[in-house]
Amino acid sequence: MSDVDPDFDFFADEYDLVVEAEDVVVVVDDDSSEEDGLSDEDDEDDDEFVPVVENVASVRDKTTSLGVVDDRCCVSQDMTSKDNIEIDGLCCPICMEPWTSEGVHQVCCLPCGHIYGLSCIQKWIRQRQSSRKCPQCKRSCNLKDVRLLYASRIVVVDEELQKKVEKLEAKCASLKMKHAEFVKREDEGKRREAELNFQVQQLKERARYLEGMLEYSERGARSVAARRDLQGSSSTGQFRKTGCSNSFALQKEFHVEGARVFDADASSQILVIARRLTGLGGLFALTKISLIAPDDRADMQLPVNTKAVKDLRFSPHDRLLLVASLGKKLSIISSESNNTILSYDLPAAAWSCSWDISCSHYAYAGLQNGMLLVFDLRQTREPVKSLDGLTSNPIHSLYSITPKSALSSGVRTILTASSVGLCERNFDGIDERPFLVPGSENEGVCVSLACSSSNSDIVASYRPKVKMLNKELASQAIPTPSTSPMGNSVLGSHVSYKRTGSQCYKKLGSTCANLNEIRLPKSAIVDLCNDDSPLFVSGDEVRCEIALHSLPSLLTVQHLNPRKFPVHDVKFSHGSNSSILGCLCEDMLQLYSPKLL
Repeated sequence: MSDVDPDFDFFADEYDLVVEAEDVVVVVDDDSSEEDGLSDEDDEDDDEFVPVVENVASVRDKTTSLGVVDDRCCVSQDMTSKDNIEIDGLCCPICMEPWTSEGVHQVCCLPCGHIYGLSCIQKWIRQRQSSRKCPQCKRSCNLKDVRLLYASRIVVVDEELQKKVEKLEAKCASLKMKHAEFVKREDEGKRREAELNFQVQQLKERARYLEGMLEYSERGARSVAARRDLQGSSSTGQFRKTGCSNSFALQKEFHVEGARVFDADASSQILVIARRLTGLGGLFALTKISLIAPDDRADMQLPVNTKAVKDLRFSPHDRLLLVASLGKKLSIISSESNNTILSYDLPAAAWSCSWDISCSHYAYAGLQNGMLLVFDLRQTREPVKSLDGLTSNPIHSLYSITPKSALSSGVRTILTASSVGLCERNFDGIDERPFLVPGSENEGVCVSLACSSSNSDIVASYRPKVKMLNKELASQAIPTPSTSPMGNSVLGSHVSYKRTGSQCYKKLGSTCANLNEIRLPKSAIVDLCNDDSPLFVSGDEVRCEIALHSLPSLLTVQHLNPRKFPVHDVKFSHGSNSSILGCLCEDMLQLYSPKLL
């Protein structure tokens, strides 16, 4: 026994039972065999170690950790389920307890390669002096053959389980490939669906365009007689008085180089035209023309850095002219002295302007960033109010309208138009919040607004909205057929509204319209204040003519043929003794007056 490590004597003497637990009996003691009446010879034949385990589950319940138990770090796993990792390779096959990386139960092996806990195999060999064999393979061994193993963890790999893992990994990889293929097919399907939707939309727009052209042709056939009357009309020096029929005849023509915007004052019989000067770096100037003496022309002075004039309006109260320009200026010019009497600096470029219809010292300006400014001519430094719009889109049209009786006295009302739709605003009242006319935002992109002098008849022009189908087609707008000699025409619509009260509007009708795809069209409402219905006047980009529509039906009643195209501006002015309908087309201003029966 000299080969036995004395450190294990005490442990060997005390270690009479390897495992002592309910439902588990492991017989390893020679004395127990003698008590059962077995001889040494019988014992040699029964040397094979066969632990009697009546309930393996109870062993797993008693075992709380697996693997090699390090005194410094214990690796624990749950053993309460049969699905957990097997105990083979993690526990000593003699005591069924986890071995350790050091100490009395350190993992060790015999020459045959079988692994045990050190204390267990030493006790086994000591107790079998006559037959010292490996408990598993029966190969002879002794205490000297025990070899300590230095490992943090020993696990026996289940080959069947390993094959199952590899099979599942291969199946998972295959499923990933199929999923990627399905995703690719789905993306291709979505792209194809978007293309088909785009083609369907094109066909719908084409059908709508043809229907509109057919309706337009039918209306044109009914107005052939009216156009023949226009060709036989004559010119006179003075404008005729208002007739009984809303039919117009050409009266005068003025050639004005670089003309872009104009306004007429029928009471004073004068015109003012904003024109671009050639060869001067794009500077603008104002030219005043007398209708009584057409050769009498005079230039009106503009402030420095005025730049392009976007809108100008005669005052209904005094002989003043309101000028809105891209040079961030709103100017007030005397139509008598031709001089600028007041100029306001603006935070952004001005796109539209209007005088107040009921108060002579109030004016308004619509800016490029969607802001609305209110000016009081008695305060010459800055606007009295700066109001944000519903959006940051430019206010391209602006009208002062008469407040309804429901509002208290002193309240001023304006109607504006931007791409989002029509908006009404009240000032000096209880509620000054912007009011978007219901439904106007759903007609399309609002590009023009015309309002009658009575403020009851309103017509807005719309282009179709650009629809984005998907990322690949995001930069492509839905095209519509264009047969205009000028090109870039698109099929839109004119929508007629009736203003019945404060923030009360009723849609009366609509009709197709040939509009320019880029340029904002100009339009006007002719209200002669007689028994005849008002007329809506607008340009037709396909036919290169000016159409007059009866309100509120919007049926075409007359066609005017300008000498040039496109139409830059359309204005109507009604005075006590005369009425003027002007059309500005590429350096040519044509004036029409109502025909007498």
